[in-house]
Amino acid sequence: METPSPREMNRITLLCFFLSLVITLFSAAADHDGPTTSTTSIIFTTLGRSDYAFDVFSLPTLGPSTIADELRITDGQSVNFNGHFPSSPIISLLANQTLLESSSVKRPDESLQTIYVTERNGSSNIYLDIIYYDTPTNSRRRSALETAVRVEVPLLGTNTEQSDGRISMKDRPSLVGEDLVYVSTHEDSGVPRKSWAAVYSTHLPTGSTRRLTPYGVADYSPAVSPSGVWTAVASYGERGWGGEVEELSTDIYVFRTRDGSERTKVVEHGGWPCWVDDSTLFFHRRGSDGWWSIYRAILTESVVIERVTPPGLHAFTPATSPGNKNFIAVATRRPNSDYRHIELFDLLSNEFRELTRRISPQTHHFNPFISPDSTRIGYHRCRGDSNGGKSPHLLLENLKSPLPEISLFRFDGSFPSFSPGGDRIAYVEFPGVYVVNRDGSGRREVFSGIAFSTAWDHKRKGVVYTSAGPTFATESTKVDIVSINVDDVDQPSYKKLTTGGENNAFPSPSPDGKWIAFRSGRSGYKNLYIMDAVDGERGGIHRLTEGPWTDTMCNWSPDGDWIVFASDRENPGGGGFELYVIHPNGTGLRKVVQSGSAGRTNHPWFSPDGKSIVFTSDYAAVSAEPISNAHHYQPYGDIFVVNLDGSGLHRLTHNSYEDGTPAWAPKVIRPVDVKLQVDGPHCSFEDCHWLSNTPNHGVEAAPWVLAKPQCGLRA
Repeated sequence: METPSPREMNRITLLCFFLSLVITLFSAAADHDGPTTSTTSIIFTTLGRSDYAFDVFSLPTLGPSTIADELRITDGQSVNFNGHFPSSPIISLLANQTLLESSSVKRPDESLQTIYVTERNGSSNIYLDIIYYDTPTNSRRRSALETAVRVEVPLLGTNTEQSDGRISMKDRPSLVGEDLVYVSTHEDSGVPRKSWAAVYSTHLPTGSTRRLTPYGVADYSPAVSPSGVWTAVASYGERGWGGEVEELSTDIYVFRTRDGSERTKVVEHGGWPCWVDDSTLFFHRRGSDGWWSIYRAILTESVVIERVTPPGLHAFTPATSPGNKNFIAVATRRPNSDYRHIELFDLLSNEFRELTRRISPQTHHFNPFISPDSTRIGYHRCRGDSNGGKSPHLLLENLKSPLPEISLFRFDGSFPSFSPGGDRIAYVEFPGVYVVNRDGSGRREVFSGIAFSTAWDHKRKGVVYTSAGPTFATESTKVDIVSINVDDVDQPSYKKLTTGGENNAFPSPSPDGKWIAFRSGRSGYKNLYIMDAVDGERGGIHRLTEGPWTDTMCNWSPDGDWIVFASDRENPGGGGFELYVIHPNGTGLRKVVQSGSAGRTNHPWFSPDGKSIVFTSDYAAVSAEPISNAHHYQPYGDIFVVNLDGSGLHRLTHNSYEDGTPAWAPKVIRPVDVKLQVDGPHCSFEDCHWLSNTPNHGVEAAPWVLAKPQCGLRA
């Protein structure tokens, strides 16, 4: 029998270690996909999220790169982003070290180690990937992926805060000694519109976790100094979020990483800090000229701040490496590009050098990070269909729910609603209304025009109501309620139920099938009305609410006793919305919940038993800097549930996206992912719309320093 070579033995040992880790991961996945105790289900929409397919990639910093130089670090499962290259080996900090102690195993310093955020298995977590290569560091190319051995470990497991059912968002991880420093949202701030985002430190060998952010304060985008002594964050301090949707009005604070002590504000107006040494910070801000730029702060007895990148382009989310005073990495949006790219900025020559545009010119690249030796740049982008991506296009993505009685799903489409039997879902695509079977089959368009909101008739099989016309329009804009018979054999037919077109929207049928509640701007204000479900206004209509404010987004309770809706009646036109309920006869008006004095609680939907309401809200404010993500009209919006009497408020979703338009399913859905059987396009999301706004100050765009053209690059 032939004796295995040392290289083969090394692979066998690593694979054995990997299998031991898989047992743990499989157990977690089994909990995710196994038997359910849920008695009811909720679905909701997250703008663009179904198309992200993010993976973490890496390029060398030296010389012009080609597509063959780009390494995909993460494994193509789910969404992986916001990476970090540790400065020291991390595998020795983890449990179950027996197999790695073998002398035949390559040492971690001969591998590529990356910490990153992932949303696999229905929740946010921080993972470690270690990729072992046969090729030397300086010759690693994309082909090395085919021969690499990968070890993949969740760093925050069931022995940390998830063990008691507290689901949370994780963000911006970094490693200092034996401690993982990161953002989490697992502790309720206790105040409406006060972010739950705080910085924590978890001791990896024991799982012991410590909060570094003071209570009553939210922190974002932590960065640990090269010595590990200090951590810098973007924070409002005690001031709190003011409702910003583009640049957060944060300052830069510094505190001791050990325990959060000696917290000091060092920079006014700034975000996304990073360190070169313990006295030099880089950060981004939008300047008075309108351009996002990188700034440097020298932390002496008096802090000295200077602008680093020039106007003429947007530069943001900077990255540094310890002691590297030669260059930084930044994400950019140039006036002549619709895409976000990663570039290096030479601090000595004050020139840019492009990295990603030559490789993937029509792909957004996010949030760079640099290896400790400054030889590699990491970032995340959509993997698309290439390079071994494994994630299918999901119709329903099952998420871990903090309430065991509710199974929770992200739906790939806007304004979803279930048929009475729960077997079909209607939704909106902008333009078009679609119907799909709950198992992902039978997707088809039933209305081709621009429309928003959907609701099924409870008595007439196959009848769907929608609002035909533009969204976010004035009271006089032509929008009408239409009913669509989706079961017509030849082609779905529709019937207009409102006349005049004065922004008639958000239809909700009564459970007996006789009436439709909706909002209309016919009086000059958006108030609620009730009309005949079959013949519309011609069959009878009466006004339900009246006043110089907006009442909208109504939903009828299953027992017919209540109609819930969103209203700004406490401060008309002020932007804030509260949830109210009213009887169909106009009596019993009362407030259910609000999000602070100016917050938003929108898109309510009753539970099947009529005892609870699901809705979207800014109650938990923002969880990350908006510029670090792809486009969202609002960088906030989580899904909440509340009892009909206003008690029992619970947050269901934790992320930095815009979750909205929730709907309660009439029957419980088993908590597993459902694939869309007709696959859609990948990577079709957009970058932040406001980055397309080019300040007009007569400043020319900063030039690229281009390498000579290389053969084999994608045009």
